[in-house]
Amino acid sequence: MAARSIASLTLGFGLVSIPVKLYSATESSSTIRFNLLTKDGSRVKQQYVSEKDQSLVPRAEMVKGYEFEKDRFVLFSPEELKALEESSSHMVEIMAFIPEKSVDPLYYDKAYLLAPDKRGAKPYTLLKEALRESGKCALAKWAWKAKQYVVQIRPHEDGLVLQQLLYAGEVRSLKDLDIEQVNVTPAELQLALQLIEQSSEEAYVPEKYEDEEKKRILAAIDEKIAGRQIVDAVRAEEAPLGGQVIDLMAALQASLGKKTKEPAPAKPKAKVAVAVEEAAEAAAPRKGVKRAAKVAEVVEAPAPAKARARK
Repeated sequence: MAARSIASLTLGFGLVSIPVKLYSATESSSTIRFNLLTKDGSRVKQQYVSEKDQSLVPRAEMVKGYEFEKDRFVLFSPEELKALEESSSHMVEIMAFIPEKSVDPLYYDKAYLLAPDKRGAKPYTLLKEALRESGKCALAKWAWKAKQYVVQIRPHEDGLVLQQLLYAGEVRSLKDLDIEQVNVTPAELQLALQLIEQSSEEAYVPEKYEDEEKKRILAAIDEKIAGRQIVDAVRAEEAPLGGQVIDLMAALQASLGKKTKEPAPAKPKAKVAVAVEEAAEAAAPRKGVKRAAKVAEVVEAPAPAKARARK
């Protein structure tokens, strides 16, 4: 399905106006969500209750208010709230250019993708190439849904990314945590550097990593759909929290030794086990019943006489 833009904006680059379309950079539809139900499987509805007399309050009778003092509110009508949202601007005005690496990712909020709109391809490409060549990003102001944002415009792959930035007052400082400062020895530092070098890679490749927790939950859901009992996975014992004194040099040396050991050759899996894993991995998440059925067929099917004879 083609991506749908969520807004049409104008990016102000000096005296040049670049028409762009805004797209969400993340996909939330892949998130696993559980619904609240009664024990017999019926859906439940959320209701609001008045604290004053415990009566149910229909949505049509609700208003929004801002609490400026304890239990004291100033009320806003839907029209007034709408007027606040209408103060949003379609203009993203660039204020300055700074080195791209000078923005601490700690200040990153939500990211969006920018694509050129009609007649915007040439200036869009010019800005992208100029930012890439200079190694800089743009800082801009953007009013969106009744809030003023400082945003970063940076080149990425074949286009531009609009990154909302948090204000200083929205980000906590590590200085507030009173972290104890201790000295390390040159030998400890050298071993740590060796460990970093040994485990270093050229870049972050997102495709190398899989959401194993999501995969485990989907497998459990498939088991439920197939009418089976969920079996708890055996978990490794967790290390004790806090207060544990460790030999830092020994731990670093052990880590280096662990990385250099050759992995033991994996034992060949039984054909049935391999077939079960392949059937489970090949199925899509939303086709849980079919996937579980395929797995059940493979497990329950009797093994050929020759296969049993070889065991």
